[in-house]
Amino acid sequence: MSTSLPSATDQISWVLTPLLELPGVLHAVIATGDGLVEGASQDLSRASAERVAAMTATVHAAARAFTTAFTDQQPRLAQTVVESDLGFAVVVPAGQNTSLAVFASPDAQLGNVAYQMQVQVAALSRAMASPARHQDAVART
Repeated sequence: MSTSLPSATDQISWVLTPLLELPGVLHAVIATGDGLVEGASQDLSRASAERVAAMTATVHAAARAFTTAFTDQQPRLAQTVVESDLGFAVVVPAGQNTSLAVFASPDAQLGNVAYQMQVQVAALSRAMASPARHQDAVART
C-alpha cells in the first residue's frame, strides 16, 4: 500500500485554520514573493487563489515602493490594509519571501484579525525553523 505525502500547500495550510475561524474572515492565502500559492482557504477556487497570490506579491511590493518614495529608506512592512465597501484585505509578511493575505467582511474586528495573523506568522516561522519529522520506514513489531 502506498500513501502519498501531503503537498507543500497542504503542509502549510494549517496556518490558515485559526484565521478562518474568526468571525468575518472569509478567505486566506499564503503567497510567495513571486506570487505563487503556498496555501489557501478551501472555499477559494484554485484560480482565485492564484490571482490573490499574484496580487498579494504586487500589493506588498507596491506598498514597500510607496513607503520608500516618502522616506528614501528600505522599509520593513508590518502590514498593508485595503478597505472597500466589501471588506478588508490585509497582507502581512510571513517570513522570507512569503506573505499572508486575509479577506474579511466589513463587520470583522480588524484588530483581532491582525493580531491573529501575527500569531499565525510566528507559529509558521517556528514550524519552518524546526527540522522535518519523518516516519520510520520500518514497521515496529
